[in-house]
Amino acid sequence: MMRSGVFLLILLLAAPLLAEEELPQDPSDPMDIEPPLLIQEVPGKESGASGPGVVATFDPERIQVALEKAKKSAASGERLYRSGVIAKVEAENRVLKIVRLEADLAKARLEIAKLKVEAQQARFEAGEISQVELETAKSELASVTLEADTVLAQQQKAELEAALLNLRRQKKLLAVGSGRKSEVSRAEEKVAALQRSGN
Repeated sequence: MMRSGVFLLILLLAAPLLAEEELPQDPSDPMDIEPPLLIQEVPGKESGASGPGVVATFDPERIQVALEKAKKSAASGERLYRSGVIAKVEAENRVLKIVRLEADLAKARLEIAKLKVEAQQARFEAGEISQVELETAKSELASVTLEADTVLAQQQKAELEAALLNLRRQKKLLAVGSGRKSEVSRAEEKVAALQRSGN
């Protein structure tokens, strides 16, 4: 009887210590049971800025790998949305991430083409290559520039459509009492900024 009482006392004293270890130490850290926030936009964040997980360097190979991953994620996103695992906003953000990565890839290729033309120009002036080789590099730059302009215009259009969709959602949420005026005004500011940058 005495042993079982001591065992019960030890168990009661150890339980709070074990429970304390599982809780996050920083109150700002989310607990495992908390769902992620549905509000994806951060105030003051530029619309064209890359999000987490997006390759920010001008390395086309790394961007291409990230783009392939994003395409797989977006393909599964629609299925996950239909089965109720993720929100529609998350599925739409996965598609928007593809557009952003394609723009990053086009920018990286453009930078490489510009550097190549500069290098070829220096080699031409040093007499190492012919005029034909320099003109070939310049024509490649023109082709890459045209492609980058097309992709960046598509990104601008997609970003504007996403911002308009977010504005409509925020207005609906405010109308039913679930939204905030600050979110609506933030969405309106983003739409206005994208419309200004598109003109």
